[in-house]
Amino acid sequence: IFSKASSSPEDVGESSSETEEDEQPVRYQEGSTELSAEYWGIQKLTKYVKGGDPTATVIALCSMRDLNLSQEACQLAIKDTGCLEVLINLLDTEEIKCQTGSLKILKEISQNILIRHAIADLGGLEIMVKILDSPDTDLKCLAAETIANVARFKRARKTVRQHGGIKRLVELLESISVGSSCQDEDTEIARCGALALWSCSKSPKNRKAIRKAGGIPLLARWLGCSHADILIPIVGTLQECASEPSYRLAIRTEGMIENLVKNLSSEHEELQMHCASAIFKCAEDEEIRDLVRKHEGLQPLSDLLDNSENKQLLAAVTGAIWKCAISRENVLKFQEYKTIETLVTLLTDQPEEVLINVIGALGECCQEQENRGTIRRCGGIAPLVKLLTATNRALLVNVNKAVGGCAMEPENMAIIDSLDGVRLLWSLLRNPNPDVQASAAWALCPCVENAKNSGEMVRSFVGGLELIVNLLKSNDKEVLTSVCAAIANIAKDQENLAVMTDHGVVPLLSKLANTNNNELRRHLAEAIAHCCMWGSNRVAFGEAKAVAPLARYLKAKDPLVHRATALALYQLSEDPNNCVIMHENEVVKLLLAMVGSTDDTLQEAAAGCIANIRRLALATEKAKYG
Repeated sequence: IFSKASSSPEDVGESSSETEEDEQPVRYQEGSTELSAEYWGIQKLTKYVKGGDPTATVIALCSMRDLNLSQEACQLAIKDTGCLEVLINLLDTEEIKCQTGSLKILKEISQNILIRHAIADLGGLEIMVKILDSPDTDLKCLAAETIANVARFKRARKTVRQHGGIKRLVELLESISVGSSCQDEDTEIARCGALALWSCSKSPKNRKAIRKAGGIPLLARWLGCSHADILIPIVGTLQECASEPSYRLAIRTEGMIENLVKNLSSEHEELQMHCASAIFKCAEDEEIRDLVRKHEGLQPLSDLLDNSENKQLLAAVTGAIWKCAISRENVLKFQEYKTIETLVTLLTDQPEEVLINVIGALGECCQEQENRGTIRRCGGIAPLVKLLTATNRALLVNVNKAVGGCAMEPENMAIIDSLDGVRLLWSLLRNPNPDVQASAAWALCPCVENAKNSGEMVRSFVGGLELIVNLLKSNDKEVLTSVCAAIANIAKDQENLAVMTDHGVVPLLSKLANTNNNELRRHLAEAIAHCCMWGSNRVAFGEAKAVAPLARYLKAKDPLVHRATALALYQLSEDPNNCVIMHENEVVKLLLAMVGSTDDTLQEAAAGCIANIRRLALATEKAKYG
């Protein structure tokens, strides 16, 4: 009996998540501790801030700044004494020194989650957005930095957008005359603006607003700067926005990949991480994968794997390698840099987000025969098989693909089987998540094909054949396609085909015949072709009305569909009634064109089917006219 693998709601490792995080403030209990000296000090200073003239107010603000504002006790004292409201009211005055003093305090204390939410509740964000129009540079910078702190939760980000903050923040990036070095004042204004945009860009609507405000070319220009303190928020914003297709297009066309690649070699790990993360999200697109290679970004990515202590950096780098490895030319480069060997060493003792990406990368790399051998020689198969017992959905999908890729090599398959890997894959067909089911079914195809005594191996899984046949009732196209592919392989063994026939494989396959999906058509036709080889299954397919829809597959544009369909029709044409249906659906004309194909299998199947139809026609004529 198979063990049931549970699925996780997490979607870790997906490179283009559209979800928007939100923070939940933890309510602390007021009055639960004795009031501190800071509390009384702040209460006293608040009186001067409230009641004094501008000079007294500025002095009180300066005194308040001398307190340790990074301490939670001070931060909460400002909130609880009513000082926070006073500070926000000061922002709405015409006194620049009072505004500056207030913002310097707000910038410090808004690191606290409760203070952030309180500032938003008290209307502080709206006033700070107005201050972004101030002619005073320092004031604008302080307002932008404070917005960057406060806009770490959804409602605050929305408030900034609704009060025109995004456009104003983008304008802070306009003071640029980028050369190899940037002016200090320009850099500071842009740094503060970019910090705020970075916080705001966690919202899909804000990403759209940044684009509409003309933010993309400005981000691209600042990306050419050499200062890490401005580059970090600029690249941070870009990597947040890179989940949007419009930004990926701009990142490609505005020439940003070259600078992202260049900064992978920065001395600053945080900058390296954001550059790798941006590449991770962007490399979903083939053109960007090619550009990363063209600008020689694959080697620095590979080199960064050596820094395995910084897990955030490692997750971003392995993610970028995974997505870049979707292109075969990049895989060949990774082979040259011995990246596959390093990835195998990261299969143990790593956090899930790193594992998902490492295995995703190995799954892509093992499509090349040489790398399947490398994974085996480096001892990578055992840890991969062990991870088939994981529960994380994204991890399981990637592990299934990697194990399936390795199983294309008979030597690897022997190891996978000895470690009970095929049984574990089969048990994942019970997983409630369709992505896990489909990836497990795909992985079983090379396992069944390359295992010694595969028929016997499959029969050893109690209830296994019934389980896979029942998956033909799924509503998920990918599950149906992968299960049809697996059934086509399993049905090559007569005993297994007999068992699947008893479990109703013929009517279930027939029900799927009216699909327009070419991938499903191809594997369904292959499954039907192999399932014809038992008992009266050919007749049963005809009675289940599978023949006419199959005949229509010949009009598809995909040559692989033609090949599988011709094989299925050839098998079905052994039954006279099926030949009549084929003739009525004018298959002969379509098959005649395929007899001239350069694909020998298609050519022979088409010719065999025509011959069977012709033989039946002659026999009918003979019976009719004698």
